[in-house]
This record gives sequence, structure tokens and C-alpha cells, in this order.
Amino acid sequence: MIAIAPMLDWSDRHYRYFMRQITKHTTLYTEMIVADAIIHGNTKRLLSFDYLEKPVVVQLGGSDPKKLALAAKTCQQFGYSGINLNVGCPSDRVKSGNFGACLMANSNLVAHCIKSMQDAVAIPVTVKHRIGLNDNNEYSFVHDFVATLAIHGCKHFVVHARNAILGGLSPKQNREIPPLKYDYVYQLKRDFKDLEFVINGGIKTTDEINTHLTHVDGVMLGREAYYNPYLFSDFDNLYYGTNSRIRSRIEIAEAMIPYLELAQKNDIYLHHITRHMIGLYHGMPNAKVWRYQLTNEMIKTNSIDTYIKLIDYMRSH
Repeated sequence: MIAIAPMLDWSDRHYRYFMRQITKHTTLYTEMIVADAIIHGNTKRLLSFDYLEKPVVVQLGGSDPKKLALAAKTCQQFGYSGINLNVGCPSDRVKSGNFGACLMANSNLVAHCIKSMQDAVAIPVTVKHRIGLNDNNEYSFVHDFVATLAIHGCKHFVVHARNAILGGLSPKQNREIPPLKYDYVYQLKRDFKDLEFVINGGIKTTDEINTHLTHVDGVMLGREAYYNPYLFSDFDNLYYGTNSRIRSRIEIAEAMIPYLELAQKNDIYLHHITRHMIGLYHGMPNAKVWRYQLTNEMIKTNSIDTYIKLIDYMRSH
């Protein structure tokens, strides 16, 4: 299994639709959505997505088992492929709301939340978590956390192989400063052979993916998937056994035209979509032209014609 991580402000429906032009089978995730927002907010705006995006898992934030169960049931009605509970986000905002990584200190509550959602829906319920909290670097901490959840029926774990430092580090620093300990995730798989483990954190290349897959069941990429989306162009063939023709970058760009045209008709600001496409030409000639046009001219004109002219330029150069 290959997946693209839930990323706040990034993995929205426009980004997911764009990634589906590159890979059909990689599992996609939503941004984290707080359970209360689903219960009390505009559920259609929060949860609607194009069925071309599937398989797509919705990530929920919260710590109230009843609210999470209700939110999960609503997500199932919208057609999501699975539910994932966020027990890994280290920001102060989620800590104050009693969800995210701070919940790793209360494995029984997390287990109750998972069980409550499992009882409410027929789709898979999973958890995404870290390997430790603050200065607790003992493997036994994450081992015991997984063991508690497994006893209550959780079978699938997405593990960011770093500690979460609560207070003192920003979310960005929490993705970079705590050391990666992939061996902890490998050991979890050895200790819990019947459970599924997907490894996450700092993974950027197919060689790294292939190495991890000799130890665990799946690999999740985050920032690299956003900055270098074309990395995924052959993933359907490499990891899902398809025999698909790989689309060129220009074909992917062209495939987005109908989506942008429909968005313009529906008064959606086009930069909300094209901002996710800036990395398509990562590392290629004229990448600067592509980025400049999408981040400047598209903002100025908000016009599909600007985008089409850019494609014509990239095709001829």
C-alpha cells in the first residue's frame, strides 16, 4: 500500500483530483477534519468530493467517542473508503482541544474512540500516530500504545517514525527535528505480525519506499508528494501491478483543463486549484516558468485562458 499523507491546507479535494491524474490507486487522505465541525458545520462543504478521487480516507480529529462515531457515520454516507483518527498532530491548537498527538498519553481513550467508530461504520477505521511523546524515547511506549488499541480491535496503524514534541516546537519543526526511528516501526511489525503498519516520515524516493516495504505493509509520503507529484507517475505499475501507460507532464496538465473550466463556471477561484500543481515540473527545464505563471499570472487573471497559454508554452519548449 502506498498513501499520501493528510496535510493541513494542502490535501484538499482539488489537490486530490490533481493527484488522480497521476496515480489512480495510491490511497489519498483528506486534511484533518474535527468531528465537531462535521456535526455542527457545513457537512457538504467539508466532505463532498469527486468519486474519481477514490480510494480516499477521511482523517478525523477529536477525543469524544460519541462525537467521533457520529462524524464517522456521516463520512461513510459521503462515500469515503475509510476513517483515520489523528493521534499524531503536535500543534498547540490541537493539544488545547485534546486531540492529536497528546492523546498518545491516554491509549485507553484512543482505543475507546476507535471501537466507537468501528461499531458505527462498516468501512475500515485506522489510526495515525507518532512513536513517542516529548522526551520519552523508549520503544516500550509505542509498543504498549499499539497493544492497547489492538486489544480493542484496531488492526491498521499509520506510524510517523518520530516523537511528537508538545510545546517548544512548531508543527514544521516537529516534522524535521525529532530523529527518525524507522527501526521502531519495523519492530512493531515484528511484534504484531497480524496487524498492518504503514510507515511515514522523511521518505522521498522509490528506493527508500522499496526498502521500507521489506519490513512493513505500506509507505506514506507527505511533503515529497506535494513538492514532487510526478514521482508517483509510475506507482500504479510499480506497486499495484497495473500495466498502465504513464502520462507525460503535459498530458496531466491538459487533463486538468475540464476541471478548471467547471470550477470557473462555478465561481471557484482558479488559484485554489492551480496552487497544488506548482510542483508538476519539479526538476525539469522551464520549471521556473511553470511556477511563476501559476503563482503570479493565474492569481492576476483568474482565467482559464492564461492556463491554456501556459500549457502551449510548456509544450513548445
